[in-house]
Amino acid sequence: MRSRERVLGSLEKVYVGAFSEAERDGDTERMARLDMEYQRDQLQLEVLLDIRELLRSDEADATDNTISLLEKAQNLRKLTKLR
Repeated sequence: MRSRERVLGSLEKVYVGAFSEAERDGDTERMARLDMEYQRDQLQLEVLLDIRELLRSDEADATDNTISLLEKAQNLRKLTKLR
């Protein structure tokens, strides 16, 4: 499984390349759009990675401290609950 840093690094690499190209072309509208899209995509990925962490079964969970699927679902609900 890819690490959080690797996933977010890949996202940044793609956007830096596209942003540099837009900057080179002097396309300020595209630069602004890419900046906003990057921030949106980064937030979405961070949420998905948090969800992955909540649902993942670690080797440490293989002992008597195993989190049930119901507990994982409750944790997920807490994470996504609007406050």
